[in-house]
Amino acid sequence: MSIEELADLIKEAANIIVNSEVVISFTGAGISAESGIPTFRGSGGLWENYRVEDVASPEGFKKNPKLVWEFYLERRKKIAKAKPNPGHLALAELEKIFEETGENRKFYVITQNIDNLHKEAGNKNVIELHGNIWYTRCSNPACENSKPFLDKKMEYEELPPRCDICGSYLRPHVVWFNEPLPQDAINDAFALASEADAVIVVGTSGVVFPAAYIPYIAKERGGKVIEINIEPSAITKISDVFIMGKAGIVLPEIVKRVKELIGVE
Repeated sequence: MSIEELADLIKEAANIIVNSEVVISFTGAGISAESGIPTFRGSGGLWENYRVEDVASPEGFKKNPKLVWEFYLERRKKIAKAKPNPGHLALAELEKIFEETGENRKFYVITQNIDNLHKEAGNKNVIELHGNIWYTRCSNPACENSKPFLDKKMEYEELPPRCDICGSYLRPHVVWFNEPLPQDAINDAFALASEADAVIVVGTSGVVFPAAYIPYIAKERGGKVIEINIEPSAITKISDVFIMGKAGIVLPEIVKRVKELIGVE
């Protein structure tokens, strides 16, 4: 892709955003990879030395909760070193622009990531479909501690840690394989997708369902799909604008163009 072609795509994406009242950004592991957080698969991926069944499933937790906690504490330590990158910061800036340019305008981030970087970047309207690694909950659904609570510990006196109230094992507040997404989160995400004028898809493979339905719902309701990715994904075939590149480079350029179009500093 030439520089001229890239510039034209950025202009087209910016025009779509400026002319939209409701915009959502649907993000995956790719945006956080630019902050140094390993993706799940591939060389150097989070699962390179583990079997998914052992560390990211209810069955694995039941079989060996200590191993699961060791895995997630290792992830916490890696994520703690990461900072929001220019891609995260650009999405936070877009939300701010929407807040300041019309009371009926909405901008939401719907993310599959559990690293909290969108909130750290400044986004307030964030739906975390797969939970948040900095929260913990009791594995006993009848316990009052089953509601997630903030927990930034990097180590515990014993593994697996136990609930202070009922004595059951605590677990990371993340969605594992063979578990449903939080009903409130997916309902809110689908509702926003159904009214979105545009969806900015960033760094996701588009193959993990039901989350991957989000851009399809928006498309079916007449919304535009803007995809930013380092390679084509399952979403590319329905994208109105596909920009191949890193989110940390492309998104700031889109925001810059948006600000030029609406005349803000």
